[in-house]
Parts: sequence; structure tokens; C-alpha cells
Amino acid sequence: MSDSYRDLIRQLAEVNARIEAQIAEADDWYADQCGKAERAVREATDTVGRAEAELAAAQEEVESTTAEAAHLWQTLRGRLGPAARRAGTPPVPVPGAEADPATLLDGVRDLLERTRQPGELAGSAQPVLALCGALGAAASFGLGLAARAVGHRYGGDLAVGMPVVALVFTLLGPVVGLAPARLYADRRHAGLDIRAVLVVLIAGLLTTATLLVLTR
Repeated sequence: MSDSYRDLIRQLAEVNARIEAQIAEADDWYADQCGKAERAVREATDTVGRAEAELAAAQEEVESTTAEAAHLWQTLRGRLGPAARRAGTPPVPVPGAEADPATLLDGVRDLLERTRQPGELAGSAQPVLALCGALGAAASFGLGLAARAVGHRYGGDLAVGMPVVALVFTLLGPVVGLAPARLYADRRHAGLDIRAVLVVLIAGLLTTATLLVLTR
């Protein structure tokens, strides 16, 4: 075998070795790129999954906050009564607001809870309470008189039963005024305390007693 032939064989072997090294390097590079691509896909998938979960949670929070705000608004309108028309439409979200909606809703809920507690009627309401007691007793006494008149007119069983009905109306007279007094207090977002109840009852008793004396 000539030297030139040996040189050619050696060169060919060297070329093949270089080719194989380059192929191995290309395979390693390809495998590395595939690994990086797979990791990138997994990371992107995880990121998308987290974003979708955060979006769903945010949408649920928005819906819950909107429903709670609507409920509190209706509660406020119910507290305002006839004046609710002046309250207008529910407030809309303020762009750029950074406050926590849950904290704001808790504050509104606490405020509504405090305002729900009825106050006390002022002393100036006592004449109105006394008038409620007097009118209630007078109306009840009038019904009692009407019941007696019906029994006296038609006789029979009515003549026996109607005086009993009249007695019931007379006895209930002093407390009948509590119903309009309660409505009066509700319109002023107040409650009937012991003092207010006593004013109504005393006025009703005095009215009933006066009417009994006058009709004897």
C-alpha cells in the first residue's frame, strides 16, 4: 500500500471523525433545544393555568361584590322608605380605586347595622303619643257603643253577646293607641320605650274613664 493511499485513508478517517463529532454536537444541541422548548411550554402552560385561575377568582369576586353591593343598596333604600327616590341609582365603581372592596362593604354593612338600631323619641313627641292614646281609646269606646246599640236594637242573642263585645272594646281601648304610636315612631326611625308606652296608655285610660263618666 503506497504512502499516498495511506494518507488518503487517514484523511478520510479524520473527516469521518469530524463528521461524527459534528453530528453528535448537533444531536446534543437539538436535545438541549428540545429540552428548553419543553420547559418553556410547561412554564407557559403553568402560567396560563395560574392566570386562568386568577381570572376565574377575580370574576367570582366581582360577581360576589356586585351582588353584595346591590343587596346593601336595597337595604339602604328600605331604610330610607319614601325618601329612597331621592337616593338615585346605585353608585358605580370608581376607576383607579385602590381600596379593598371587602373592607368597604364591611364598613357599609357595619354602618347599616348601627343605623338599624332604633333611637328614642324626643320629648316633643309626647303630645302626639298622648293623642294616639286618646284617639285609639275613643275609637275603641265608640265601637263598644255601636256594639251595645246593635244588641239593644236587634235583641235576642245579640242583646246578650254585644254587651260582652262592647266590654272587650272598652277594656282594649287604652292599648289600641299603641298601634298608631308605633307607626309614628317607625316613621321617625325610633322605638317605643317604656316612657312612650306609658304616655299612650295613660292617655288611653284617661280618655276611656272620661267617656265612661260622660255616657252614664
